[in-house]
Amino acid sequence: MNGNQFRPGGFKILPPVVKNLLIINTLAFLAYFSLYNSMGIDLNDLFGLHFMGSEKFEPYQFITYMFMHGSFGHLFFNMFALWMFGNTLENYWGPKRFLIYYFITGFGAALTHYTIVYFDMSPVLASIDHFLANPSLEAFKTFMESSNFRVASYDIQNHYTQFLNNYNHLVATEPNKALQQAIYFMNQYRADYMNAPLIVGASGAVFGLLLAFGMTWPNSVIYLYFAIPIKTKYFVIMYGALELWSGLSNNPHDNVAHFAHLGGMLFGIIMILLWRKNQNNRWLT
Repeated sequence: MNGNQFRPGGFKILPPVVKNLLIINTLAFLAYFSLYNSMGIDLNDLFGLHFMGSEKFEPYQFITYMFMHGSFGHLFFNMFALWMFGNTLENYWGPKRFLIYYFITGFGAALTHYTIVYFDMSPVLASIDHFLANPSLEAFKTFMESSNFRVASYDIQNHYTQFLNNYNHLVATEPNKALQQAIYFMNQYRADYMNAPLIVGASGAVFGLLLAFGMTWPNSVIYLYFAIPIKTKYFVIMYGALELWSGLSNNPHDNVAHFAHLGGMLFGIIMILLWRKNQNNRWLT
């Protein structure tokens, strides 16, 4: 593609990998929506990517999480970007290289996200494990009053309220039973805490595609909201800076995996630079 501009085109040229990714993602969302509303089965909980070490984690989730989405808007914008940028990249690279790039950036996005999550969760898990190794009512009280107890952030509020009423009564009447209840609660809290992080969506791989498009055609022009022209290289820099700022702001009400987006871009940079360094990788074409 040697043109100076890029505008979203139609579905006249839809290469096979992009086409099949669009179909699979759409069918996966329809299955999730249908089963959740009709039978209460949460496919996102099954196929979304949980924190490694969680009892809900399965290795296959590193792949399946890319095909699950939490809402129609989430699906639509990811699929629109997949078509917009992936269509051109697959035609330029060929299906094999495109597919490899897509999955590696998606994997890299998940790995980056959970690396950040690990460092965030480690102090809490260390405090829980310290209590379980040396349980006492004093240590339990210290933990519950510390910033490591994040009941509001994880879905155990009802469980905690019921426990607290019974626990306070036992502390005054049967302290040994109160300690056993505290140990049980902490084991449950640890499991809930590790099960809570979950990522779904193709966003990490899509950000990898955006990065690749910007590096391949940096001076091409895309149109924000189909009206505002901006060179791709500036659009990529702007989006990357916005994701970094959003990730570092650590808004507790923000459910977007910003570091996963940055991870997709980071792994995309690494792959493209390696490909440029080794121009003889014909097995990818």
